[in-house]
Amino acid sequence: MKKLITSFIACFGLFGSVQAATYQAVVLEKSSITFKFKQMGVTADGRFRKFSAQIGVDTDKPAEAKGAITIDLSSIDTGSREADQEAVGKSWFNVAAHPSATFALKDLTPAGAGQFQARGQLTIKGQTREVVAPIKLSAQGGLTGSFVLKRADFGIGEGMWSKFDVVANEIVVNFNLSLK
Repeated sequence: MKKLITSFIACFGLFGSVQAATYQAVVLEKSSITFKFKQMGVTADGRFRKFSAQIGVDTDKPAEAKGAITIDLSSIDTGSREADQEAVGKSWFNVAAHPSATFALKDLTPAGAGQFQARGQLTIKGQTREVVAPIKLSAQGGLTGSFVLKRADFGIGEGMWSKFDVVANEIVVNFNLSLK
């Protein structure tokens, strides 16, 4: 019976509204930041192995939410050592001058049962742009979402890499954070 009740609550959390909850931390070992890009028309995946995150969310008061993510750009993992080495170089992330990317949450707006719009400032290579991402928050504290990053907006892929025929301009960034 307890298992049945737990299953019912879990389903309610996924399909109904998220019960009022407060989250104060991100469980990094259960969280991920990944991305998808097209190289010569073929979709490829990657991830960042190292990042830190802070959060303060009360689902009853989403307007008061606070959050920040800092990504160690040298931790990029495209599945190719050669591509990873190129990505940390001056033409791409230039980690010697800009070792991290940051996202600072500005506001969180309800957008339906367990759904929100997160708006914030993303800074990469000294360039800051506003990002709006639809996110979902499960009753178990799973926060997921994605947004499209246009690499030209941040000077990612300069010189011979600035054209989009080899690597597309649009990069889909996905995040899956485990909150507690």
